[in-house]
Amino acid sequence: MSIFVVTAIALLASVAMALARAIMGPTSYDRILAVNAIGTKTVLLIAVVGFMNGRPDFLDLALVYALMNFIGTLAVLKYFKFGTLRGGLSGTPKGDR
Repeated sequence: MSIFVVTAIALLASVAMALARAIMGPTSYDRILAVNAIGTKTVLLIAVVGFMNGRPDFLDLALVYALMNFIGTLAVLKYFKFGTLRGGLSGTPKGDR
């Protein structure tokens, strides 16, 4: 069995554990962190599958997915903290100054 297959199986097992944390998480931040971890492991899985199939150009897809995962996580965290996606990162909305 190839080391890539073992790695893919280990990544799928860790995604299953992160999915359990996303479902049972006591707070919304735990759930967001678990979804972010699933996204990160998906990036690794795309890279491993690309190398298993002899297609290292899958790394481009993995990088795009990693950027989308990062930006999406930041947007969700900002929404949970401020209640909106508008305005800057300061504690007050722009209209209240």
